[in-house]
Amino acid sequence: MKFSYSPSMCPPDQYLPLANAAEELGFNSMALPDSLCYPEHASANYPYNGDGSREFLKDQPFVEPLVAIPYLAGQTKRLRFITAVYKLAVRQPLVVAKQLSTLSALCGDRLDFGVGISPWPEDFEGCQIPWEKRGARLDDQIAIIRGLLTGEFFAHDGKQIQLASMQLCPAGSPQPILIGGHSDAALKRAARAGDGWIGAGGSLEDYRILIDKLNSYRKAFERDHLPFRIQVSSADAFSAKGQDALRDLGVDECHIAFRNPYTDGVDQSSVDQKTEQMATFAARFIR
Repeated sequence: MKFSYSPSMCPPDQYLPLANAAEELGFNSMALPDSLCYPEHASANYPYNGDGSREFLKDQPFVEPLVAIPYLAGQTKRLRFITAVYKLAVRQPLVVAKQLSTLSALCGDRLDFGVGISPWPEDFEGCQIPWEKRGARLDDQIAIIRGLLTGEFFAHDGKQIQLASMQLCPAGSPQPILIGGHSDAALKRAARAGDGWIGAGGSLEDYRILIDKLNSYRKAFERDHLPFRIQVSSADAFSAKGQDALRDLGVDECHIAFRNPYTDGVDQSSVDQKTEQMATFAARFIR
């Protein structure tokens, strides 16, 4: 089992010392969430905290992952990074592909690119992107990014996005693309187009149901023979028994967070306190 440290929207000046500590203590990676803004008025519920409320997000400091990760990667040596997950559907795929190719060329193969669809129509409105048919748009974006990162000329004629033949240089190495989300549409997308899947929290029984569906979809799409990563955040990862159960479900990596941003409010703990938490976990579970 591999472990990713999740700082859960910590103060921005803490990211670098926490990345250095995670690397020193043997964590495989660091997971960064993504959020563009906090709309004054929202027309949708948050899908992953049970009651749909969004107030926990107010005043939470989200850094832009594809800005923060190169900064952190440039000052670490081994630590990998995960976007968990990047709201790709509201971004421009050519620009994102260029960012990824540059990151790969400068920092090597140290990113798992977790992607998904923002639950907020206001994100789409703010980025001047249509909310309608967002799933088809994400499918096009994934195909475009994969094609451009080959370094060859690539064109795309999709349902939502068309791209004339073009080439990126430097190309770097294509990063694994992991799909986030618990809906059937997200699971099918991960099975059909992903190198892996990221779960956003749940019980063992929740994950058993979701991963069973995921495996059945992978088989239906005839992709069950391909390498596939499964990463989850789960309270069960804090015990050896829970880790064994997650491993039996096919989980490769657990995202470890020592606070619950849904209930704990804005992070007030120090770097030393967080490092001590990481060190205690690493002494028990990381060899």
